[in-house]
Amino acid sequence: MTTAELAGRRSRGAELLAAAQTVIPGGVNSATRLVGAPHALTAASGAYVTDADGRRYLDYHAAFGAILLGHAAPEVDDAVRAAIGGVDLVGWGVTEPEIELARLVSETIPSAEQMISAMSGSEATAQAIRLSRAVTGRPLILKFQGGFHGWHDAVARNVISAPDRAYGSDPLSAGILPEALESTLIAEFNDLDSVRALYEAHPDRIAAVIMEPIPHNVGALVPAPEFVEGLRTLTTEHGSLLIFDEVITGFRHALGGYQQICGVMPDLTTFGKAMGNGYPIGGLAGPRHLMEHFNSAGGDVLLAGTFNGNPVSSTAAIATITYLRDHPDFYERTHALGDRMRAGLTGICAELGVAATAAGFGGVFALYFTESPIRGYRDLMRNNNDAYVAFHRRMTDRGFLMLPLTLKRNHVSAAHTPADIDRTLEAARDVLRTIRDEGLLGSAR
Repeated sequence: MTTAELAGRRSRGAELLAAAQTVIPGGVNSATRLVGAPHALTAASGAYVTDADGRRYLDYHAAFGAILLGHAAPEVDDAVRAAIGGVDLVGWGVTEPEIELARLVSETIPSAEQMISAMSGSEATAQAIRLSRAVTGRPLILKFQGGFHGWHDAVARNVISAPDRAYGSDPLSAGILPEALESTLIAEFNDLDSVRALYEAHPDRIAAVIMEPIPHNVGALVPAPEFVEGLRTLTTEHGSLLIFDEVITGFRHALGGYQQICGVMPDLTTFGKAMGNGYPIGGLAGPRHLMEHFNSAGGDVLLAGTFNGNPVSSTAAIATITYLRDHPDFYERTHALGDRMRAGLTGICAELGVAATAAGFGGVFALYFTESPIRGYRDLMRNNNDAYVAFHRRMTDRGFLMLPLTLKRNHVSAAHTPADIDRTLEAARDVLRTIRDEGLLGSAR
Protein backbone atom coordinates (compact mmCIF):
# COMPACT_ATOMS: atom_id res chain seq x y z
CA MET A 1 0.00 0.00 0.00
CA THR A 2 1.37 3.40 -0.98
CA THR A 3 1.93 6.31 1.42
CA ALA A 4 -0.98 8.15 -0.19
CA GLU A 5 -3.25 5.15 0.29
CA LEU A 6 -2.20 4.82 3.93
CA ALA A 7 -2.85 8.52 4.51
CA GLY A 8 -6.31 8.23 2.99
CA ARG A 9 -7.31 5.10 4.89
CA ARG A 10 -9.40 5.55 8.01
CA SER A 11 -7.54 4.15 10.99
CA ARG A 12 -8.79 0.98 12.64
CA GLY A 13 -8.78 2.84 15.96
CA ALA A 14 -11.11 5.52 14.58
CA GLU A 15 -13.38 2.79 13.20
CA LEU A 16 -13.56 1.11 16.60
CA LEU A 17 -14.38 4.41 18.31
CA ALA A 18 -17.13 5.09 15.79
CA ALA A 19 -18.57 1.63 16.40
CA ALA A 20 -18.39 2.16 20.16
CA GLN A 21 -20.25 5.45 19.89
CA THR A 22 -23.34 3.62 18.63
CA VAL A 23 -23.60 1.48 21.78
CA ILE A 24 -21.63 3.38 24.48
CA PRO A 25 -22.28 7.06 25.35
CA GLY A 26 -19.53 8.95 23.54
CA GLY A 27 -17.83 5.64 22.76
CA VAL A 28 -15.97 5.40 26.08
CA ASN A 29 -16.78 4.27 29.61
CA SER A 30 -14.94 7.15 31.27
CA ALA A 31 -14.95 10.68 29.86
CA THR A 32 -11.19 11.15 30.26
CA ARG A 33 -10.60 8.38 27.71
CA LEU A 34 -11.98 10.52 24.88
CA VAL A 35 -8.79 12.47 24.24
CA GLY A 36 -7.92 11.72 20.62
CA ALA A 37 -5.45 9.26 19.12
CA PRO A 38 -4.81 6.52 19.94
CA HIS A 39 -8.54 5.89 19.83
CA ALA A 40 -8.33 2.23 20.77
CA LEU A 41 -5.66 0.09 22.41
CA THR A 42 -5.39 -3.61 21.66
CA ALA A 43 -2.31 -4.91 23.51
CA ALA A 44 -0.06 -4.09 26.44
CA SER A 45 3.20 -5.56 27.68
CA GLY A 46 5.84 -4.22 30.02
CA ALA A 47 6.26 -0.48 29.53
CA TYR A 48 4.47 -0.45 26.16
CA VAL A 49 0.94 -0.41 24.78
CA THR A 50 -0.11 -0.99 21.17
CA ASP A 51 -3.00 0.67 19.41
CA ALA A 52 -5.47 -0.81 16.93
CA ASP A 53 -3.31 0.38 14.03
CA GLY A 54 -0.21 -1.42 15.28
CA ARG A 55 1.67 1.57 16.69
CA ARG A 56 3.57 1.06 19.95
CA TYR A 57 3.73 3.68 22.68
CA LEU A 58 6.00 3.94 25.69
CA ASP A 59 3.35 4.19 28.38
CA TYR A 60 3.56 6.90 31.04
CA HIS A 61 -0.22 7.11 31.48
CA ALA A 62 -0.28 3.62 33.01
CA ALA A 63 -4.07 3.60 33.40
CA PHE A 64 -3.91 6.62 35.71
CA GLY A 65 -1.17 4.87 37.68
CA ALA A 66 -2.83 1.49 38.14
CA ILE A 67 0.06 -0.21 36.35
CA LEU A 68 2.92 -0.39 38.83
CA LEU A 69 4.99 -3.42 37.84
CA GLY A 70 4.42 -3.05 34.09
CA HIS A 71 1.65 -4.35 31.87
CA ALA A 72 0.98 -8.09 31.99
CA ALA A 73 3.50 -8.59 34.79
CA PRO A 74 4.01 -12.38 34.98
CA GLU A 75 4.29 -12.26 38.78
CA VAL A 76 0.69 -11.08 38.89
CA ASP A 77 -0.88 -12.68 35.83
CA ASP A 78 0.47 -16.15 36.63
CA ALA A 79 -1.07 -15.95 40.11
CA VAL A 80 -4.38 -14.84 38.63
CA ARG A 81 -4.42 -17.71 36.14
CA ALA A 82 -3.93 -20.16 38.98
CA ALA A 83 -6.69 -18.50 41.00
CA ILE A 84 -9.18 -18.74 38.15
CA GLY A 85 -8.99 -22.51 38.42
CA GLY A 86 -9.98 -22.36 42.09
CA VAL A 87 -12.77 -20.58 43.91
CA ASP A 88 -14.56 -17.83 42.00
CA LEU A 89 -17.29 -15.42 43.10
CA VAL A 90 -19.30 -17.26 45.74
CA GLY A 91 -20.89 -14.47 47.77
CA TRP A 92 -20.90 -16.57 50.92
CA GLY A 93 -18.61 -16.54 53.93
CA VAL A 94 -14.99 -15.71 53.23
CA THR A 95 -12.25 -17.01 50.93
CA GLU A 96 -8.57 -17.54 51.66
CA PRO A 97 -7.36 -14.78 49.28
CA GLU A 98 -9.43 -12.20 51.19
CA ILE A 99 -7.84 -13.23 54.47
CA GLU A 100 -4.32 -13.22 53.06
CA LEU A 101 -4.80 -9.80 51.48
CA ALA A 102 -6.11 -8.26 54.71
CA ARG A 103 -3.17 -9.76 56.58
CA LEU A 104 -0.68 -8.33 54.09
CA VAL A 105 -2.28 -4.88 54.17
CA SER A 106 -2.30 -4.86 57.97
CA GLU A 107 1.38 -5.78 57.97
CA THR A 108 2.44 -3.18 55.41
CA ILE A 109 0.29 -0.07 56.03
CA PRO A 110 1.47 1.40 59.36
CA SER A 111 -1.95 2.64 60.55
CA ALA A 112 -3.89 -0.49 59.55
CA GLU A 113 -5.19 -3.15 61.90
CA GLN A 114 -8.14 -4.27 59.77
CA MET A 115 -9.29 -3.68 56.20
CA ILE A 116 -12.34 -4.05 54.01
CA SER A 117 -12.11 -4.74 50.30
CA ALA A 118 -13.84 -2.89 47.48
CA MET A 119 -13.55 -2.84 43.69
CA SER A 120 -12.45 0.77 43.20
CA GLY A 121 -10.95 3.76 44.94
CA SER A 122 -14.27 5.62 44.70
CA GLU A 123 -15.99 2.85 46.66
CA ALA A 124 -13.23 2.97 49.27
CA THR A 125 -13.50 6.73 49.83
CA ALA A 126 -17.30 6.52 49.96
CA GLN A 127 -16.97 3.94 52.74
CA ALA A 128 -14.41 6.09 54.57
CA ILE A 129 -16.62 9.18 54.51
CA ARG A 130 -19.73 7.32 55.64
CA LEU A 131 -17.77 5.66 58.45
CA SER A 132 -16.35 9.03 59.55
CA ARG A 133 -19.78 10.61 59.78
CA ALA A 134 -21.15 7.65 61.70
CA VAL A 135 -18.28 7.53 64.18
CA THR A 136 -18.28 11.27 64.90
CA GLY A 137 -21.98 12.03 64.47
CA ARG A 138 -21.02 15.06 62.38
CA PRO A 139 -22.18 16.04 58.88
CA LEU A 140 -19.32 17.91 57.20
CA ILE A 141 -16.25 16.75 55.28
CA LEU A 142 -13.23 18.91 54.50
CA LYS A 143 -11.21 18.36 51.33
CA PHE A 144 -8.60 20.40 49.47
CA GLN A 145 -8.95 22.28 46.21
CA GLY A 146 -7.40 20.04 43.55
CA GLY A 147 -7.91 16.79 45.43
CA PHE A 148 -9.90 14.05 43.71
CA HIS A 149 -11.46 11.33 45.83
CA GLY A 150 -13.80 9.61 43.41
CA TRP A 151 -17.00 10.25 41.53
CA HIS A 152 -19.54 10.02 44.37
CA ASP A 153 -21.54 13.05 45.48
CA ALA A 154 -19.75 13.74 48.76
CA VAL A 155 -16.46 14.63 47.07
CA ALA A 156 -17.28 15.32 43.40
CA ARG A 157 -16.33 18.97 43.45
CA ASN A 158 -13.38 21.37 43.15
CA VAL A 159 -10.68 19.37 41.45
CA ILE A 160 -9.20 21.06 38.35
CA SER A 161 -11.18 24.27 38.75
CA ALA A 162 -10.93 27.36 36.61
CA PRO A 163 -9.67 30.40 38.56
CA ASP A 164 -13.15 31.92 38.75
CA ARG A 165 -14.59 28.71 40.30
CA ALA A 166 -11.72 27.54 42.47
CA TYR A 167 -12.59 27.41 46.20
CA GLY A 168 -16.22 28.21 45.36
CA SER A 169 -18.94 25.92 44.06
CA ASP A 170 -17.43 23.78 41.31
CA PRO A 171 -19.24 20.44 41.06
CA LEU A 172 -17.86 17.80 38.71
CA SER A 173 -21.31 16.78 37.53
CA ALA A 174 -24.92 17.77 37.18
CA GLY A 175 -27.37 15.79 39.24
CA ILE A 176 -25.71 16.25 42.63
CA LEU A 177 -27.97 17.48 45.43
CA PRO A 178 -26.95 20.96 46.61
CA GLU A 179 -27.00 19.66 50.18
CA ALA A 180 -24.31 17.11 49.30
CA LEU A 181 -22.08 19.77 47.76
CA GLU A 182 -22.57 22.13 50.68
CA SER A 183 -21.60 19.40 53.14
CA THR A 184 -18.06 19.32 51.73
CA LEU A 185 -15.79 22.24 52.61
CA ILE A 186 -12.81 23.36 50.53
CA ALA A 187 -9.40 24.36 51.90
CA GLU A 188 -6.02 25.13 50.33
CA PHE A 189 -3.34 22.44 50.29
CA ASN A 190 -0.20 23.26 52.29
CA ASP A 191 -2.09 26.04 54.09
CA LEU A 192 -2.99 25.17 57.68
CA ASP A 193 -4.59 28.56 58.25
CA SER A 194 -7.25 27.78 55.64
CA VAL A 195 -8.10 24.60 57.57
CA ARG A 196 -8.20 26.42 60.91
CA ALA A 197 -10.56 29.00 59.45
CA LEU A 198 -13.03 26.30 58.42
CA TYR A 199 -12.90 24.70 61.87
CA GLU A 200 -13.62 28.09 63.40
CA ALA A 201 -16.51 28.67 61.01
CA HIS A 202 -18.01 25.20 61.61
CA PRO A 203 -17.25 24.24 65.22
CA ASP A 204 -18.00 20.60 66.13
CA ARG A 205 -19.43 19.88 62.68
CA ILE A 206 -16.47 18.52 60.69
CA ALA A 207 -16.41 14.73 60.70
CA ALA A 208 -13.17 14.25 58.75
CA VAL A 209 -10.44 15.82 56.70
CA ILE A 210 -9.73 13.78 53.58
CA MET A 211 -6.54 14.40 51.63
CA GLU A 212 -4.31 12.93 48.99
CA PRO A 213 -0.96 13.04 50.83
CA ILE A 214 0.43 14.14 47.47
CA PRO A 215 -2.38 15.57 45.30
CA HIS A 216 -1.48 13.64 42.16
CA ASN A 217 -4.77 14.47 40.50
CA VAL A 218 -3.32 17.91 39.80
CA GLY A 219 0.15 16.61 38.98
CA ALA A 220 2.23 16.44 42.12
CA LEU A 221 1.90 18.94 44.97
CA VAL A 222 4.40 17.77 47.58
CA PRO A 223 3.28 18.46 51.16
CA ALA A 224 5.42 20.35 53.64
CA PRO A 225 6.13 18.12 56.66
CA GLU A 226 4.71 20.72 59.03
CA PHE A 227 1.47 20.79 57.03
CA VAL A 228 0.80 17.06 57.39
CA GLU A 229 1.86 17.09 61.04
CA GLY A 230 -0.34 20.12 61.64
CA LEU A 231 -3.36 18.39 60.11
CA ARG A 232 -2.84 15.46 62.43
CA THR A 233 -2.76 17.82 65.42
CA LEU A 234 -5.78 19.86 64.27
CA THR A 235 -8.02 16.90 63.54
CA THR A 236 -7.18 15.30 66.87
CA GLU A 237 -7.82 18.52 68.79
CA HIS A 238 -11.20 19.01 67.09
CA GLY A 239 -12.37 15.41 67.34
CA SER A 240 -12.31 14.77 63.60
CA LEU A 241 -10.84 11.85 61.70
CA LEU A 242 -7.93 12.24 59.31
CA ILE A 243 -8.30 10.22 56.10
CA PHE A 244 -5.33 9.61 53.84
CA ASP A 245 -6.58 8.87 50.34
CA GLU A 246 -3.64 6.76 49.18
CA VAL A 247 -5.39 5.41 46.11
CA ILE A 248 -2.48 6.77 44.05
CA THR A 249 0.35 7.17 46.56
CA GLY A 250 -0.30 3.82 48.26
CA PHE A 251 2.18 1.07 47.33
CA ARG A 252 3.61 3.31 44.58
CA HIS A 253 5.92 5.53 46.64
CA ALA A 254 6.61 3.12 49.49
CA LEU A 255 5.31 -0.27 50.55
CA GLY A 256 3.50 1.36 53.48
CA GLY A 257 2.29 4.31 51.43
CA TYR A 258 3.14 7.95 51.96
CA GLN A 259 2.33 7.62 55.67
CA GLN A 260 5.42 5.43 55.95
CA ILE A 261 7.48 8.22 54.39
CA CYS A 262 6.08 11.16 56.35
CA GLY A 263 5.64 9.31 59.66
CA VAL A 264 2.14 10.70 60.24
CA MET A 265 -0.55 8.15 61.04
CA PRO A 266 -4.05 8.83 59.68
CA ASP A 267 -7.18 7.38 61.23
CA LEU A 268 -8.31 5.81 57.96
CA THR A 269 -6.51 4.95 54.73
CA THR A 270 -8.01 4.27 51.32
CA PHE A 271 -6.07 2.56 48.55
CA GLY A 272 -6.47 0.97 45.13
CA LYS A 273 -4.96 1.61 41.66
CA ALA A 274 -1.49 0.08 41.77
CA MET A 275 -2.43 -2.38 44.52
CA GLY A 276 -3.57 -4.94 41.94
CA ASN A 277 -1.37 -3.84 39.00
CA GLY A 278 -4.39 -3.25 36.80
CA TYR A 279 -6.93 -5.63 38.28
CA PRO A 280 -10.00 -3.96 39.82
CA ILE A 281 -9.58 -3.57 43.55
CA GLY A 282 -9.64 -0.98 46.31
CA GLY A 283 -9.79 -0.98 50.05
CA LEU A 284 -10.16 0.86 53.32
CA ALA A 285 -8.02 0.19 56.39
CA GLY A 286 -7.79 1.52 59.91
CA PRO A 287 -7.62 0.59 63.58
CA ARG A 288 -9.93 -2.11 64.89
CA HIS A 289 -12.00 0.27 67.04
CA LEU A 290 -13.06 2.21 63.95
CA MET A 291 -13.41 -0.68 61.50
CA GLU A 292 -15.70 -2.58 63.87
CA HIS A 293 -18.36 0.08 63.34
CA PHE A 294 -19.27 -1.83 60.17
CA ASN A 295 -22.36 -3.98 60.58
CA SER A 296 -20.41 -7.07 59.57
CA ALA A 297 -18.81 -6.75 63.03
CA GLY A 298 -22.03 -5.77 64.80
CA GLY A 299 -21.81 -2.03 64.22
CA ASP A 300 -24.24 0.33 62.52
CA VAL A 301 -22.42 1.22 59.26
CA LEU A 302 -23.52 -0.77 56.23
CA LEU A 303 -20.90 -2.98 54.60
CA ALA A 304 -22.24 -4.53 51.40
CA GLY A 305 -21.12 -5.41 47.89
CA THR A 306 -21.24 -8.66 45.97
CA PHE A 307 -17.80 -8.10 44.50
CA ASN A 308 -16.12 -7.07 47.76
CA GLY A 309 -13.24 -9.44 48.41
CA ASN A 310 -13.34 -10.84 44.88
CA PRO A 311 -10.89 -13.78 45.03
CA VAL A 312 -9.28 -13.06 41.65
CA SER A 313 -8.70 -9.37 42.37
CA SER A 314 -7.50 -10.24 45.87
CA THR A 315 -5.01 -12.68 44.37
CA ALA A 316 -3.70 -9.98 42.02
CA ALA A 317 -3.22 -7.64 44.98
CA ILE A 318 -1.49 -10.35 47.04
CA ALA A 319 0.92 -11.01 44.18
CA THR A 320 1.64 -7.31 43.68
CA ILE A 321 2.21 -6.53 47.35
CA THR A 322 4.30 -9.68 47.82
CA TYR A 323 6.50 -8.70 44.89
CA LEU A 324 7.01 -5.21 46.32
CA ARG A 325 7.80 -6.62 49.77
CA ASP A 326 10.32 -9.08 48.35
CA HIS A 327 11.90 -6.55 45.95
CA PRO A 328 12.58 -3.35 47.91
CA ASP A 329 14.88 -2.28 45.07
CA PHE A 330 11.69 -1.49 43.13
CA TYR A 331 11.43 1.77 45.03
CA GLU A 332 15.10 2.61 44.56
CA ARG A 333 14.83 2.06 40.79
CA THR A 334 11.56 3.89 40.16
CA HIS A 335 12.54 6.81 42.38
CA ALA A 336 15.89 7.04 40.57
CA LEU A 337 14.17 7.01 37.17
CA GLY A 338 11.74 9.69 38.36
CA ASP A 339 14.65 11.82 39.54
CA ARG A 340 16.37 11.28 36.18
CA MET A 341 13.29 12.45 34.32
CA ARG A 342 12.73 15.52 36.49
CA ALA A 343 16.40 16.54 36.35
CA GLY A 344 16.44 16.05 32.59
CA LEU A 345 13.31 18.15 32.06
CA THR A 346 14.68 20.87 34.33
CA GLY A 347 17.90 21.00 32.33
CA ILE A 348 16.10 21.08 28.98
CA CYS A 349 13.80 23.92 30.07
CA ALA A 350 16.78 25.93 31.27
CA GLU A 351 18.61 25.26 28.01
CA LEU A 352 15.62 26.38 25.92
CA GLY A 353 14.60 29.28 28.12
CA VAL A 354 11.21 27.73 28.86
CA ALA A 355 9.52 28.88 32.07
CA ALA A 356 8.47 25.54 33.55
CA THR A 357 8.85 23.47 36.70
CA ALA A 358 9.51 19.73 36.73
CA ALA A 359 7.67 18.43 39.78
CA GLY A 360 6.84 15.07 41.25
CA PHE A 361 7.77 12.41 43.76
CA GLY A 362 9.19 8.95 43.30
CA GLY A 363 8.19 7.59 39.91
CA VAL A 364 5.53 10.26 39.28
CA PHE A 365 6.43 13.39 37.32
CA ALA A 366 4.72 16.45 35.90
CA LEU A 367 6.00 19.45 33.96
CA TYR A 368 4.12 22.56 35.04
CA PHE A 369 4.36 25.48 32.64
CA THR A 370 4.93 28.05 35.33
CA GLU A 371 7.84 28.95 37.57
CA SER A 372 8.43 27.80 41.14
CA PRO A 373 7.49 27.82 43.93
CA ILE A 374 4.43 25.61 43.63
CA ARG A 375 2.89 24.70 46.97
CA GLY A 376 -0.87 24.71 46.50
CA TYR A 377 -3.63 25.06 43.94
CA ARG A 378 -3.35 28.85 43.87
CA ASP A 379 0.10 28.45 42.38
CA LEU A 380 -1.25 26.02 39.76
CA MET A 381 -3.64 28.68 38.49
CA ARG A 382 -0.56 30.30 36.92
CA ASN A 383 0.02 27.17 34.81
CA ASN A 384 -0.15 27.65 31.04
CA ASN A 385 -2.83 25.07 30.32
CA ASP A 386 -2.50 25.35 26.54
CA ALA A 387 1.20 24.55 26.69
CA TYR A 388 0.59 21.71 29.16
CA VAL A 389 -1.91 20.01 26.86
CA ALA A 390 0.18 20.66 23.75
CA PHE A 391 3.26 19.11 25.35
CA HIS A 392 1.40 15.91 26.29
CA ARG A 393 -0.44 15.72 22.97
CA ARG A 394 2.74 16.02 20.94
CA MET A 395 4.64 13.59 23.13
CA THR A 396 1.86 11.07 22.55
CA ASP A 397 1.97 11.71 18.80
CA ARG A 398 5.67 10.83 18.94
CA GLY A 399 5.00 7.53 20.68
CA PHE A 400 5.15 8.48 24.37
CA LEU A 401 1.70 7.99 25.90
CA MET A 402 0.93 10.98 28.14
CA LEU A 403 -2.64 12.04 28.88
CA PRO A 404 -3.25 15.34 27.02
CA LEU A 405 -5.33 16.99 29.73
CA THR A 406 -4.10 19.82 31.90
CA LEU A 407 -2.45 18.98 35.22
CA LYS A 408 -2.49 15.22 34.58
CA ARG A 409 0.53 13.31 35.86
CA ASN A 410 2.84 10.69 34.36
CA HIS A 411 4.07 7.42 35.88
CA VAL A 412 7.22 5.34 35.75
CA SER A 413 6.72 1.61 36.28
CA ALA A 414 9.08 -1.24 37.10
CA ALA A 415 9.22 -2.00 33.37
CA HIS A 416 10.78 1.36 32.40
CA THR A 417 14.52 1.61 31.90
CA PRO A 418 17.11 4.41 31.98
CA ALA A 419 17.26 4.17 28.18
CA ASP A 420 13.49 4.78 28.05
CA ILE A 421 13.90 7.93 30.13
CA ASP A 422 16.74 9.21 27.97
CA ARG A 423 14.79 8.60 24.78
CA THR A 424 11.80 10.39 26.29
CA LEU A 425 13.96 13.38 27.19
CA GLU A 426 15.31 13.60 23.64
CA ALA A 427 11.75 13.77 22.31
CA ALA A 428 10.77 16.27 25.02
CA ARG A 429 13.58 18.59 23.95
CA ASP A 430 12.25 18.66 20.39
CA VAL A 431 8.65 19.13 21.48
CA LEU A 432 9.47 21.92 23.93
CA ARG A 433 11.56 23.71 21.34
CA THR A 434 8.70 23.50 18.85
CA ILE A 435 5.97 24.79 21.15
CA ARG A 436 8.33 27.59 22.28
CA ASP A 437 9.02 28.59 18.67
CA GLU A 438 5.29 28.50 17.87
CA GLY A 439 4.59 30.96 20.65
CA LEU A 440 2.49 28.63 22.76
CA LEU A 441 4.35 29.66 25.90
CA GLY A 442 3.39 33.28 25.58
CA SER A 443 0.38 33.49 27.89
CA ALA A 444 0.35 31.73 31.21
CA ARG A 445 -3.16 31.44 32.68
